[in-house]
Amino acid sequence: MNARKSLMIERAKNALQALFIGDSMAMPVHWYYKVSDIYKEFPNGIFQFEDAPAYHPSSIMSMHSKQQGGRKYLNKKQQKNIVGDVILKGKGKYWGQSNIHYHHGMKAGDNTLNAHCARVLFQTLISTDGKYHRDVYLQNYISMMTSDIPQHKDTYAESYHRGFFANYIKNRDIFNCGAVTHDTASVGGLVSIGPLAIALFLSGYDLIFVQSQCTNHLLTTHPDQLLIQVCNEYVALIEYLLHRDKSQDCFEIILNYLNNASKSSFNTINFNKIVDSSIVGGKFSTACYITDSWPSVLYLAGKYRNDLISGLISNANLGGDNVHRGAVLGTLLGLMTDNENIQISNWFSKLVEHDDINSEINYLLNFIE
Repeated sequence: MNARKSLMIERAKNALQALFIGDSMAMPVHWYYKVSDIYKEFPNGIFQFEDAPAYHPSSIMSMHSKQQGGRKYLNKKQQKNIVGDVILKGKGKYWGQSNIHYHHGMKAGDNTLNAHCARVLFQTLISTDGKYHRDVYLQNYISMMTSDIPQHKDTYAESYHRGFFANYIKNRDIFNCGAVTHDTASVGGLVSIGPLAIALFLSGYDLIFVQSQCTNHLLTTHPDQLLIQVCNEYVALIEYLLHRDKSQDCFEIILNYLNNASKSSFNTINFNKIVDSSIVGGKFSTACYITDSWPSVLYLAGKYRNDLISGLISNANLGGDNVHRGAVLGTLLGLMTDNENIQISNWFSKLVEHDDINSEINYLLNFIE
């Protein structure tokens, strides 16, 4: 293997490991919408992996439908519960309780459901000789989600999961089970896009092909045109970061993407002086919606391009949909980290399932190599 390919493999490994670090780091304060609540629960903020607290001050999980995507849907005809009966078996009882944590019972270093979906993608690519087959992924996704023996420890499933399985039990074609709700265009849809794009680029495919494959993957669960546009931008940025020469500075391209996404004029002069909460939570909402979460990710990626762990810590302490933001941010920051990184390895080793995840990452990358 030549030096350039070796560098790309190292960047890819950093990115894939950092995805799981960013996800788990933010998990205990996921969807805390008041930063003060984070510091009330954790006086020093989040600076290490933590258990999910028993009490969640801004949880509205009790308002979310267990029968479909979105909020509770009331009608005279009782629908089958998706949560508890089809997916998240045995977890439905937690959804009716006030202030229950979205990731109830999860421990420090555990990963959330969407990160486990990224693992399903790893396993799919490994089983299909590195080529993406949407039908194989969907069958594996359905198997993982509906298993009687839990394949993950999460208590919550985003709207897109519930919408998908509400359609699935109606015997719809699996390629057409993706549901449209008020939050379809959300950053959670990008969590598994990074790994897919990285794997395909390492296999030698060009940008147009990789974007088309990532779009097909996204459409299975997130049929939304705005999210597809952002997905294409994300994939193009991944290509640049993965293939760039070592001498190339990432900052200017991140800044261009940020200014385009936010229709703003961030510049190199004042960028590092900005207080993060004035941007993420100030200029942009910390909610899941892609219109704000994507520029938030780009801002943090630009500022912390040389300090991955500080970036993921800052993201966690900004609250909102910091878990899915963190997974996407970790992917980008990992791609900007050249060579084997001891700091990333140390954090990754503290994940509960790091051995299994690491085996999957290594198998995938060695296979592609």
